[in-house]
Amino acid sequence: MNKHRHFLTLKDLNADEFRALIARAITLKKTPYLKSLENKILAMIFEKPSTRTRVSFETAMAQLGGHAIFLNNNDCQMGRGETVEDSARVLSQMVDAIMLRTGAHRNLELFASNATVPIINGLSDSDHPCQLLADMMTYFEQRGDIKGHSVAWVGDSNNVCRSYIDASLLLDFRLTIASPQNYRIDYMQQAQAEHAIVMTSDPYAAVKDADLVVTDVWASMGQEVERQKRLRDFQNYQVTVELMKCAKPDALFMHCLPAHRGEEVTSEVIDGAQSVVWEEAGNRLHAQKALLELLLNR
Repeated sequence: MNKHRHFLTLKDLNADEFRALIARAITLKKTPYLKSLENKILAMIFEKPSTRTRVSFETAMAQLGGHAIFLNNNDCQMGRGETVEDSARVLSQMVDAIMLRTGAHRNLELFASNATVPIINGLSDSDHPCQLLADMMTYFEQRGDIKGHSVAWVGDSNNVCRSYIDASLLLDFRLTIASPQNYRIDYMQQAQAEHAIVMTSDPYAAVKDADLVVTDVWASMGQEVERQKRLRDFQNYQVTVELMKCAKPDALFMHCLPAHRGEEVTSEVIDGAQSVVWEEAGNRLHAQKALLELLLNR
């Protein structure tokens, strides 16, 4: 078995591993202070800022007996004369794993191909797999296995949405993506997912009888110059109380946060009885503990 396993997308797991990871995360939530990663060191490189990703990984390492080192653009030489490949080689000599939060997914691939320790995707322009670990853990806690259930994604087909596509294939749930035509993921590139995924421009059709409704901001980091255009283009894709009424009565609402209240979601929904966004956010910690154990205890 490969000693240095990476986690760049959900495709790096199989279905059994995904479910086992969720089960382990739920167990770790009940017993937070273990020493399963004692003396292990995680380097965290943040080319993009974050609250939840940094705090969850840093707390995870501390609670499991390890240590995390935070590096931002001002703290490391990567991209300022030193190549991504060389940074990967150097840091691999000093730490046990590296979490990279970056813009270009290609940076993660370069890092992984040159590192001799596990590399974790803390977010890239194409995927956000750690978020899906927390989302699926939250659903399993609240409703049980998601297999055969229906998920509606409303809004921009962004990196979190792409990871939902991967999750739907692994965990066998139905996914409907409601997004304006010119913001959709290239359907042909997702041809393998046609049996599970529907794309539509109608958010009400997408949400009909859904077990889970998910959204995200309309303008992600790096898209600020497009903000006003996106506000216009997505104005009919706001998750409201009225939209949630089209879902099943016990449907859950999720958002990876931070939320722009009054844009992609109303305060009535995010603070409402169907919302599990705070549990979802907190579960980043426990899901990432399970991931770190999987990658580092091999």
